[in-house]
Amino acid sequence: MTKELNNKVEVCVELETLWQALSKDLTVTLPTVIPNVVKGVQVVEGNGGIGTIFLFTFFSGVSPVSYQSEKIIVLDEVSHEIGLQVVDGGYLNQGFSYYRTNFQLSAMGEHKTLVKVKISYEYESDIEESIVPMKTSESALFFLRCLETYLLKLNGP
Repeated sequence: MTKELNNKVEVCVELETLWQALSKDLTVTLPTVIPNVVKGVQVVEGNGGIGTIFLFTFFSGVSPVSYQSEKIIVLDEVSHEIGLQVVDGGYLNQGFSYYRTNFQLSAMGEHKTLVKVKISYEYESDIEESIVPMKTSESALFFLRCLETYLLKLNGP
């Protein structure tokens, strides 16, 4: 059975700027915004659209995993939604059989964006259900805060 965690955060960055960084510039954004966590991001397959597969590598000691491959399964320019599903490594090696993160952005004014984060997952019975998804939810929110800080320094308010 698929379970879900939902969270939301207000980011003081214009919608289109945030969307560009999150959906189009992800290979540059992640290692730049959280350089102590993400060692690198490579496009393994695709051109940035639906079906594109990224290989994320992480620094040892920071994450319980050294790599994770994720595939874009949702990319909606109109509703500003991107969904990434783990297809190899990472949480699949930590007892999960399915792991997906969706970000949906909506404007809240000229320089504010609401980001809804939804994490969907299925796990094997021997894993402690409450710990890992909650940590990932916190990690997603941490990344969004770091991205906000980076974009504000880059573009101003």
